[in-house]
Amino acid sequence: MVLLIQQFVSCCRAAGLRVSTSEVLDSLHQLKLIDPTDETQFRALLRANFAKSQRELQHFDRIYHLFFHEMRVNAGDMRLAASQTDQIRKAAALLKEKPHDDPVYDAVVDFLGGNPLPLLAEMRRIHTESDNQTTPTRFNFGPLASRINVLMQIINAASAAAALVEDNYFKMESAALRDLAVHFNERFDAARSLLMYEPQSGDAGTRKVKTYDQRLKDLGEKDFSSFTLQEVEEMREAIDKLVRKLKNVVSRRFAVRDRGNLDVKKTLRSSAKYNGVPLEIKYRRKALRKSRIVTLCDVSGSVWAAARFMLNLLYSLQDCFDKVNSFVFIDRLTDVTDIFEEHDIEEATRIVMKEADVHYNAQTDYGETFRHFKREYMELLTKKTTLIIVGDGRSNYMHPEDSILGEMRERCRRVIWLNPEPESLWGTGDSEIKTYTHHCHEVRLCRNVNQLIAFIEELVL
Repeated sequence: MVLLIQQFVSCCRAAGLRVSTSEVLDSLHQLKLIDPTDETQFRALLRANFAKSQRELQHFDRIYHLFFHEMRVNAGDMRLAASQTDQIRKAAALLKEKPHDDPVYDAVVDFLGGNPLPLLAEMRRIHTESDNQTTPTRFNFGPLASRINVLMQIINAASAAAALVEDNYFKMESAALRDLAVHFNERFDAARSLLMYEPQSGDAGTRKVKTYDQRLKDLGEKDFSSFTLQEVEEMREAIDKLVRKLKNVVSRRFAVRDRGNLDVKKTLRSSAKYNGVPLEIKYRRKALRKSRIVTLCDVSGSVWAAARFMLNLLYSLQDCFDKVNSFVFIDRLTDVTDIFEEHDIEEATRIVMKEADVHYNAQTDYGETFRHFKREYMELLTKKTTLIIVGDGRSNYMHPEDSILGEMRERCRRVIWLNPEPESLWGTGDSEIKTYTHHCHEVRLCRNVNQLIAFIEELVL
């Protein structure tokens, strides 16, 4: 164990980690207080003694993983490789005899033979190459060229080692030869990993501040079901802003008085009281669009997380069209149109979720919902109506009544279905969404706020 720690300390020093003699002695004394065969305790002991800053913690972790895992320096692997020790040593000696004129090649071959110190020292030199220059340079061609050279020497050594294995230079059995080839490949992979490693400045704990818009955009990509209470409030505020934006756009679009196309007839008629002098210019008023919206929103447990945001969708449509009829359902419809028209968005959502006459303990039944709509609300659908259905289409194996949805399609202008369930689950189990798809003009995945907002803006604007 003492020899192992000494070898590890040599690697740490070669890699640029400062380890004093007193720290090594402290580690050896503290070995008596832990179980050295427990890697968690052993690693924590060395880490506490050898790493003295956040940057050094990351550097230590990389060297520890290289030495004790990638280099496979542990008791089990040492016993396993004992039978190949002579072959590995001879292979390293033969590879060094190959014609070459680069000391980095020798360092790579030493790494292959189990001695990482020369290669670690070379990588340390490359990392500090630009820092040691007396005059600052604009480009980092020096370190880059050094890294390319190391990579070339690794490739040369790997090719030479592969040739030795292919020729079976040591006359080994096939199984032992495969083990030797695997050992060489793992060592060369470790060398490439060491080449790619770049010590960082220890920013793991640095707080990265995002702008408000960036945070909203990131939250908007999260599934409705994964929101925390705080994130729900943030996104509700974002949807409130969207609702106000839509109302402003619609009000500007249909209430413009002082610009637009000139209304000649009204202007001449108004000029009569001024003896034919057109003092008041009249413009053509844009008529409100006569389109209507009917929305059916599933608020059952399977889509509960998305339901509160979908209710915001229903509310946002109230002032953007000539007439919006809103319904929520589980096994039968509940008309919430008046609630949305008489209350603000937060209060309306609260009333629908807590006080409205909705059977929250019932099983979802889309078939009964469509039958209920056919009996009492079919007259709401006209050729100027867009029907929006929000739900996952899971009807607990009850009759889907898709033929009624077909009748609804024939009576209205468009049928749009928003499904908050992952598309990979559509049509599985009790999902009837594939059946309903044939009667819809459009079926859209709507699992997050960004998709919801995109749909609202596309529908309104």
